[in-house]
Amino acid sequence: MTPMSPDLILKGTALFAAFASFVLSVTIYFRAGDDILGRLNGIYVGIWVPSILALAAVILIKSAKSEK
Repeated sequence: MTPMSPDLILKGTALFAAFASFVLSVTIYFRAGDDILGRLNGIYVGIWVPSILALAAVILIKSAKSEK
């Protein structure tokens, strides 16, 4: 069994976290019904998806630059 590289682990973790955030966001949004605050909570959690992916991209870029 070959060991996984840290970059591969970060990519997998970031994609899993972004997907979980998306699913949680949709669940919160549609379970809220007519509750405005519940729907806003769903939108707020949905904003995490690009934030998680952007953070992972920044970390990967910085690690690639430090390896050179």
